[in-house]
Amino acid sequence: MSENPERAVSYVLSKSVTKYMDKDVLILSMETETREAARMLRHYETDDIIVTDADNLPVGIVTDDDILRKVSDVTVYAEATKLKDIMTTPLITINEKSTLQDALHIMRDNGIRKLPVISKKNFVTGMIFQATIANVIRDATGTPPRLLSPPVKAILGNLGFVLQFAGVLLLVPAILATILEDTVIATGIYLTTVLLLVTGFFLNSYGEKSSLNLQQASILVFSSLFLLTLFGTVPYLYVLPSDETNIEAFSNAFFSSAAGFTTGGISLFQEPENLSQSFTFFRSYTQLVGGMSFIYLVITAFYPESKLQSMRGFISGRTLHMKELFLTITVIFSIYIVIVATLLYVFGENNIIDNFSLAMSTLATGGFVPTSTILHDLVWQEHLILMGGMILGALPFTFHYAFVRKKFLSPKLGKEVLTYFAILGSATVLFISISGLDPLLSAFYSVSASTTAGLQMNSLAGLSGGAHAILIILMIIGGCGFSTTGGLKIFRLMHLRHIRSFLSKVKRAELPIETKKETISTLIILALFPIISAIAGLHLAESEQVPYQDAFFEAAGVITTGGLSAGVIDLETDPATKIVFGFLMIFGRLEIIAIIYIFVPKLS
Repeated sequence: MSENPERAVSYVLSKSVTKYMDKDVLILSMETETREAARMLRHYETDDIIVTDADNLPVGIVTDDDILRKVSDVTVYAEATKLKDIMTTPLITINEKSTLQDALHIMRDNGIRKLPVISKKNFVTGMIFQATIANVIRDATGTPPRLLSPPVKAILGNLGFVLQFAGVLLLVPAILATILEDTVIATGIYLTTVLLLVTGFFLNSYGEKSSLNLQQASILVFSSLFLLTLFGTVPYLYVLPSDETNIEAFSNAFFSSAAGFTTGGISLFQEPENLSQSFTFFRSYTQLVGGMSFIYLVITAFYPESKLQSMRGFISGRTLHMKELFLTITVIFSIYIVIVATLLYVFGENNIIDNFSLAMSTLATGGFVPTSTILHDLVWQEHLILMGGMILGALPFTFHYAFVRKKFLSPKLGKEVLTYFAILGSATVLFISISGLDPLLSAFYSVSASTTAGLQMNSLAGLSGGAHAILIILMIIGGCGFSTTGGLKIFRLMHLRHIRSFLSKVKRAELPIETKKETISTLIILALFPIISAIAGLHLAESEQVPYQDAFFEAAGVITTGGLSAGVIDLETDPATKIVFGFLMIFGRLEIIAIIYIFVPKLS
């Protein structure tokens, strides 16, 4: 007997209907005569017929009882009666990506005991029965206790998939290092790839890929970023100074790896132009892997297909599908990278590998630059190219998806994008007026902050307090939701429109539960970003002996994964501080709230 029947039932009900549906379904045209239909029912030993129209789309259902009740005399009238005359319509169906829990809800709401399962193209793929679900529940509660609980197996299964996915992607910089005959870097990257693939395979053997609740999804996303960061330290250990102690070498590697996979982008290398091209490419590539993998994690873990209502409204007249969405976005961003790298090559930098490295950092809103000199003598065209790339990375993935699919954007998505541009435009004008920098350079830094890309030419330690404040606010706000940016995100900021009702006891009772949770989450994030930045900045100011303003700016760049730096953290920083700040980048990438979901599941 299961030690925790409620958890076991919850676990099996999260399974897809396709796993338990009956695939042998009798499907006939609505023009089929009833006598022929009755014969086929007997022949196939089934009780139900799914009736389709001229386009082979399901429109109704006929059971053996329907034939007996609705055809008074089969020998006389059956030949003149067709299925369209006796079918039950409209047909109530369920999507093949839905869960058993969804099926039970539909059956309960409509008073039925069976549901045709349809594909995304609206074709019938099977039938799920209430009796089948009842048997599944009974078996789950009667199963002997297992070594790993179902939720743990679900987390491990998804985690294994993510690590394998990242391991395959990292073959690209490994192959490039091999081609460039950079054996030291190639060895480190190949070792990281092997570690990811083997660990992913090991986790898959103990886990099971299935949907997760919000607390489990938060554990998955944190674990994924932590393991990517941990394994990503290996190539850095091959290039960092060999005279360092083990803890110093690890702290430097861990911080640098976190800056890559979280798209934080703060670099410890004072002269990155001295690094090999294969390694600078690897650094930028980790940001692309981290940015794309994180969005995939968010979509799969926090927004499984049965819960995509929040994203479904982003594109008019079309239901989103995770695999299609992510594949499309991957292709789109690959095209963006090629375009940006080509434009940079045409207008300035002649090194194509550095161009691709810079393009990946820009579009992933990561901030690593291939060399410390590549951004010094940019022509105005290159400034505009990089600014455009950063903004593309800050827009929602569904924006690019809709753009390619030539679908009109719904008001919900359009409002978020317009809000982002309004904030960016206003802050840019204000920053130009008080920063004392060249207008084009000021606009560049404003875009770099608002997209949390962190591209910069020099240390920003010399800016005024007002200029620092504008950049910090932009990094905290960040870009749009479902993008590679960090920070609070515009879509969360828009939840504050309910703040007046939330603060009123009377009106708060009228708000939907989901709205209350979203508002609470937004307020928590909005409070924690500056609080953590203030505390971390205080530590940096004392330990590094720098002005608090610069330390606070540096800490804000870390926690928001904004990447803009005042040059406070370097190779000489205390190892424990760098490790802690590496974790802060992970926490910031999770918008902090995911960590809270792990320990306070009631909030989720």
